[in-house]
Order: sequence, then structure tokens, then C-alpha cells
Amino acid sequence: MDALEYTKQLVSFESTSVLSNVPVTDYAEEQLRRIGFLTERIEYDDKNGVRKACVVGRKGPGKGGMAYFGHTDVVPADPWFSEEHGPFEPTVVGDRLYGRGSCDMKGSVACMLAAAEQFSPGDLQRPIYITCTSDEEIGYGGAAQVAQRSDLFQEMVGGNANAIIGEPTLLEVVYAHKGVVGLVARSKGKASHSSTREGLNANLAMIPYLVEMKKIHDELEADTAWHNDEFDPPVVSWNIGINDHTRAVNITPPQSICTVYFRAMPGQDAGALIDRARAAAEQNGLEFEVPVSGDPVYTDPNSDFVKEVQQLAGREKATTVSYGTDGAKLSALKNMVVFGPGSIAQAHTHDEWIALDQLTRGTEMYAKLIRHWCC
Repeated sequence: MDALEYTKQLVSFESTSVLSNVPVTDYAEEQLRRIGFLTERIEYDDKNGVRKACVVGRKGPGKGGMAYFGHTDVVPADPWFSEEHGPFEPTVVGDRLYGRGSCDMKGSVACMLAAAEQFSPGDLQRPIYITCTSDEEIGYGGAAQVAQRSDLFQEMVGGNANAIIGEPTLLEVVYAHKGVVGLVARSKGKASHSSTREGLNANLAMIPYLVEMKKIHDELEADTAWHNDEFDPPVVSWNIGINDHTRAVNITPPQSICTVYFRAMPGQDAGALIDRARAAAEQNGLEFEVPVSGDPVYTDPNSDFVKEVQQLAGREKATTVSYGTDGAKLSALKNMVVFGPGSIAQAHTHDEWIALDQLTRGTEMYAKLIRHWCC
């Protein structure tokens, strides 16, 4: 099949991260086996007891080769822009394929399947690996499971395979991205009618914590020691959210929640920022947790590997992005870039689409990499 047909099939599975991705993983594994891959399956239950699955495939002998990574979960599709077709009814209009996940990143997975299908095991001197993960959109849970449990992943690491994270980059070569850390602080109080003294306003303990979070925010913006001009924006992006979830103004808030989501860059000490936030929470009697954590990705842009991918992709230079990828959990792989069809500008939108030309070019680029590294 070509990449367009693979994309249509993959998009037709509703695999929002809160749901099980087992059906779409079953399909991916079936296709991998059909085109000559041996497969390894990694399953687990997420924190809500929902069954998730990853599949890792290998085709070809020897060590090294090419290791591709894509995810099969998608963000929610509410709202969706069209009443004529739903988000999981892939539809071609003009030169675009619309559907949730078409760009981020089932189209990329489709390109890799279509490229790998062009090569028989007899064509290969080194292996092609294809990994399809779960939960990328909510903390890279599937990639973490693969890194911890997959024998084929350890084989990739041992053979120093050339790794491609297929997130949308418009087929620009990306040598680095920021990390991600999510912090949650909770203050507990007691609800009552606000005209009485029977309650305990949870916001009162939260306010001094918020003051410290704002102080950290301002320091990160002003202190150039926390800046990196390789990225846009060149700052950590300390994003503060607050909510007491109280539905009426005359109720004493029984809870108050502050979230911080920040993006440290390579070489920065994210742990120091976490420790500072934790200390502020403990000082004010708040509950504190770190539900999301992923490392930055960095491969030397002057390395032979990055230069080689640039040459193969026809790019004069490599670049960086500020979003995260499964690469945050795959740091055991030393040669790794982000390189995929589609634009991040179309990801997570109410009318997500991928250009048909990107599917064609993505397939051609991945086939070119396979030919260079594996044949």
C-alpha cells in the first residue's frame, strides 16, 4: 500500500490517549508482519487501568541499520471543524488529507510502513526497526515502556542504530528539542458558606506558593544563564496554571490547584527547579507531585550523523524545535534526530490535515534512508 492508504487506515482508529490504543496497534502489528517484520509487543495498563500497547518490528539481518519511532495515540478531537466528516473519517479534499492524527503522527508512521514495504529481507544487509508507541501525547508512557522492556530496543542500542523520531518537521532535520516537566501542587481546605467561619479557604495556603512560582518565572525570563539562543523561544517557558474548581463565589474554596509546565533545554538543571518548587510546596503545607517528566534531546549538529542526514535530506543545516517527542525516553540511542512529514502547525488543530505531497516526500525520504543505512 502507499502512504495515503496506510494513513487513512490508521486515522480511522479512534485512539485518543484516554482510550485504549490496542486496536490500532493490532493493525500496525498486522501490517508489519505482512511486509516481513518480526514483531515484539509491549502491553501495560495506564494509571487509569486502560490497556495500552506498543509494537516493535525488525526486518533484515545484522546490527545497526535504521530505527524509526512513531506514536499511535492522538489528542482529543473536540471540537472538529466539519459536519460532513468526523475526525476519524479520513477525507481527502484537494491536496490535503483531513483527520485527527493525519499529521501528528499517523501520516509519518504510514510513510515509514510504505517505505519499508519496498524492501524485501533479501535486499537488506542491516536491519530496519519500526516502533509504534502509545501515550506520547500524555507523557511518553509507551516509549518509557519500550526503553525498559523491549529486547529489540536493547538490540538497537547495542548496534548503535540510526534513530529517526518521525514527528512532523516538514522534513527539516531537527537535532534538538526541549524537555518537559509537569508539576502539580494542591492545597486542601473545607467548603462552607462564605458568610461563615466554618470553612477553610484552600487558596490562602496556595497564594504564597504562587508568589514563589511567579518569582521563578521572572528569574527564568531575565537570567541569561537560563537562556539558549538555539531555540525559539530561547527560554524555559515556565507556564503557570491556577484553579480552585469552586462553582460559586459564595462558597469557601475547599481545594486549590497550581500546575506548572516547563521546558528545560539541553544542559540545564531541571531538577534544581523541581526541588525549588517542591520546597515551596512543603513550606506551605501543600501536596506536590511531578506527573510528567521528559528529558531534552540533543545530538551534536556538527556530528557526522547529523551531517549525513542533512545531506540525504537535501538540507543545508539542521534546526531545533520547542515541542517534545518520544525521544525524551530514548536517550540510550546516541544517534537520533527528529525528521518527519507534515507541519507541527497542523498538529492538534480543529481541522488537522497533512498535505498529500508530504506523504509522498516522506515515503521517498524514509526509503532513501533505508537504502543508505540498511542495504
